[in-house]
Amino acid sequence: MEWALHPLDTKPFMTTPSLQRPGRAFGAALLFATAFAAQAQSSSASDPRGRWVTANGNLEVEVAPCGAALCGTVTKVLGNRSMAPGGGEMQAADKRPALGMTLLKDFAPVDAADPARPPTEWTGQIYNRENGKLYSCNMSVSTAGNAAGELMLHAYVGLPLFGKTQRWVRVASND
Repeated sequence: MEWALHPLDTKPFMTTPSLQRPGRAFGAALLFATAFAAQAQSSSASDPRGRWVTANGNLEVEVAPCGAALCGTVTKVLGNRSMAPGGGEMQAADKRPALGMTLLKDFAPVDAADPARPPTEWTGQIYNRENGKLYSCNMSVSTAGNAAGELMLHAYVGLPLFGKTQRWVRVASND
């Protein structure tokens, strides 16, 4: 704080630099904290790492780093419904237990040219245990229909144009 003379008065009065006023300092800190939290939330919402429930609700899959890529491993079996129309009981071509099975493998960022910008799309492979086949797959996270995010998995053979997209829902955190 400084003492200064008012131009029309001879009595000194106290001045405070504008950023050191308690209200403005608190406002600036609140603005910074809000911006930081929004950035952290937006980047975590677009991050595919975490737990997801598959489109048919059968499995909970954890997407996590595996080497330099991302992989998805079954952490919980929730049901056994088929993805075919009608959704009856699934007769899996792969008879191995689903728990611990890797369904998503070798997902690498599509555009990793700018390390300062987090990736928004990954490409890798997805395994369909119902028919025992491995498909090429593009992965991204959409927050348009769900604030927590939906994992968009577009599986295809050959060209992505001839594929099918699944939406997996993020498992609510228990924090």
